[in-house]
This record gives sequence, C-alpha cells and structure tokens, in this order.
Amino acid sequence: MRPSEAGCDQASGRINSDRIKSQRIMKNGKTGRRGFLGKAAVAAAGAFIPPHVISATAWGMTEAGSPNDRPGIGAIGMRYQGTVITLIAQNQGRVVGIADVDRNVREQARASFGSTPLIFEDYRQLLDRKDVDVILIGAPDHWHAKMTIDACRAGKDVYVEKPITLTIDEGKIIRRVAEETGRVIQVGSWQRNDARYRLAVELVRAGRLGKLQKVSVGVGPNPTGGPFPERPVPGALNWNLWLGQAPEVPYVEERCHYTFRWWFEYAGGKVTDWGAHDVDIAQWGINEFPAEIDGQGKLPNVPNGYNVPVDFRGVVRYPSGVELLVDELSRVGVLFEGEQGRLFVNRGSISGTPVEALKDDPLPRDQFRLYDFDNLSRPERVGKLDAIVNHMGNFFDCVRERRRPISDCESQHRSATTCHLINLAIRLGRALRWDAQAEAFVGDDEANSMLSRPQRKGFEVV
Repeated sequence: MRPSEAGCDQASGRINSDRIKSQRIMKNGKTGRRGFLGKAAVAAAGAFIPPHVISATAWGMTEAGSPNDRPGIGAIGMRYQGTVITLIAQNQGRVVGIADVDRNVREQARASFGSTPLIFEDYRQLLDRKDVDVILIGAPDHWHAKMTIDACRAGKDVYVEKPITLTIDEGKIIRRVAEETGRVIQVGSWQRNDARYRLAVELVRAGRLGKLQKVSVGVGPNPTGGPFPERPVPGALNWNLWLGQAPEVPYVEERCHYTFRWWFEYAGGKVTDWGAHDVDIAQWGINEFPAEIDGQGKLPNVPNGYNVPVDFRGVVRYPSGVELLVDELSRVGVLFEGEQGRLFVNRGSISGTPVEALKDDPLPRDQFRLYDFDNLSRPERVGKLDAIVNHMGNFFDCVRERRRPISDCESQHRSATTCHLINLAIRLGRALRWDAQAEAFVGDDEANSMLSRPQRKGFEVV
C-alpha cells in the first residue's frame, strides 16, 4: 500500500479498519537490571545521548542487514528528541549526516555518533546527499512540514516528529506531496506502538465498551512567563534559519530550543504537544473526524512572553454524537466511556471494564484489526523509549516493503487538525462548524483565513 492510501473514507469521515494477517507472536523478552538502568540513563539524559549508553541488544533489537544494504540516515535537529530517534534508528541503518542550525548542537551530536557523520548548518545540503536514503526530523514544530516536503521531493523517506504540522493547510500539502512522490512518511506519534495504547484502541473499536459516548484527554497546563528580554544572538546559532517561516523578531532565549512550544508562532502549546499523542489515540478509537468544536481559554497578553492559552478547555463533537473533551485539568491520558463501561490508558497504566474482562474473553494480538502491516515477530513494548524502538522498526519495515506506516501522514494530519481546531476555537472565542470532507469551516470566513499563516519569503511551505 502506498503512503497516499490513507485508510479513510473522506466522504463519510469514518476511518476504515484493515484486517491483520495472522502471524506467529513472539513472547516478550525480559529486560534485566542492567538494561533497565541503561534505559533510565537515556531517559534522564539532556540534549545528547551517546550511543554507547544503551546498545541494540539491550533493547532487543538486531541490526538490519549487512553494511552494504543498510540505508543511509540523515538527521535534522539534534537536541534531545532528535538524538533519541537517531540513536534508535542507527540500529536499522547508517548515520551519514547531521544538520542543525546550532553549531554547538551539531558538533556535539557528531561526536556522540562517533565523529563520522558529516555536519551541515542548512538541512538542504543534507538532502542533496546521494548517500542519504532516510531523513529523521527532530526540529521545532514550525519546520516539520517544510522539511518533510523538501525531503520527499528529494527522494527521501521521512520519520518526522509530532505534530506533523503548524497549520491545517500544511497537512493538505504534505498529503499531496506524499501522493506525488510515493515516499514513506512516519510521524513520531509512537504511542500507536505502545502495547497499552494499542490494546485500548483495539478494545474500543472491537465494541468492548458498547457504543462509545465520550472521551476525555488531559494534556496538562501550559506554562506562563514573560516578558522575556531580548539578547544578542549566540555566535553558534543561525537565528534567521531557526526562525524559518515565522516572523522575524529579535533573539529571545525563551523562544528557542525546548521552550518554543509555548509560542503560537512556532507551536501550539500542550494541545498540539501532548495532544498530538493522546488526541491521536482518542480519535483512533472514535474512528471519525470532527463536526463541531468549541473552546475556552485565557490568552496571555504579555509582551515578549508565552502566548498559548491558560485555563483552557476544548470540546469536539463527532457526527455519531461522541464528544471529546481536551483540557488541562483531567488526568493526563485518555479515558474512553461507553454504554458498557469505561477504559483509561496512559503511559503508566491501562484499566477499566474491558481490561478486567480479558481474563475470560481475551483479545489475542493476532486478532487486532486496526493496522494491516503489523510485524508480530517484534515483541510488544510499553513506555516511551521501548515504544519508539517498535515505532522506528515499523518505519523501516515500511521503507523496505513500501507500505503505509502505523502513524502515516494522513492519520497524523487528521489528528493534528483536531488539535489545531481546538486552538483556533479558543483563539476565536466561539464554537466552530467543521466540514471534514472539504477540510474547511462552515460559513466562517475568519476561521478559514486561519487555516494557514503568512510565511516569510524563502521559507514558504508549498
């Protein structure tokens, strides 16, 4: 199946489920104390994670093929998450190039990967390399769409961190480019490869809660802060290239690196940060696209300060009548409620009526139905680092076989869209009606004008 085969019926707004071929299931291996400590060290690491901290063996991975048939990997954006995914990906291929707009980051990243990868300030030079087959993108959110599109057009397959887009229209462009180029795109919404989340959605879609009525997602509160001082641009940082499509502004340390998440110019706060994970899981279970969205929240008015909403709450209604609540007060995770019970799942647990019933009415792994290219020889895993191992493995499986990844660009565009819709309803301060087939607001020119944003010349997403 090509990446463009989205697995959804746009006319009805309902996502199709695919049957999974029965395969032999490998039992989970146990991780000993040494492996646990190694992974704990990785989780606690800062911007860089030396590859020797944890080996492929400790994660239960084996390298794919001989050196001659291992794809060349290029990595863009090498602060914490970019290094995490590159570390895991190197067990499937060869890291041949690294790009980052911060010289200190790229040079330390190069040292962390044996001082052998080439390094670049401008990612486009990396895309020009003929020895690069796969691109990993760990750059800030406002760069995800353009880098993905440029990489596809350069003939590369792409693993891009979530959320896939900064705006709704960017997702439409990514879908078109994926269709035109036939490239494989996996988005880093790794919870789809966490055994707890996958089981939860399979149970919901198998009807184990009866008719689904409500889903609640807690994403936690957005930080507040500012005004922040303008500072000289650090000598190692290309601030203009970091800004990309975003408006040109003086350098403020809090706009950059990790805290970019709390500025609408570059991201969408917790709604798109954690929402790209848990709203994705919720919508995977709901199996529909939004019809109505309402949102409330306070927009900070602090000069040169964080501007994502506080005290926020979004309500999304679907054609079947299911209601999705996304807010900062609910327990972080996903709570599904149906006529026959409730099911809660987060990164540490899964509980509820259908889970308790599994001892008498099991749902074996080979009876899962929501994804048609499962590799059942890969042990089930839970937790961020282990789940990313399977998520990256799924990506490389799909690169080799030219199949649709579990977090393909269409499903993730639709999940990101729901997050963007909530933020737009909060910013506009009113309820919105959404036509999921046309991907436009109904009778609301102002809201439709916010499907995209003005972009600086030279950095347009087209």
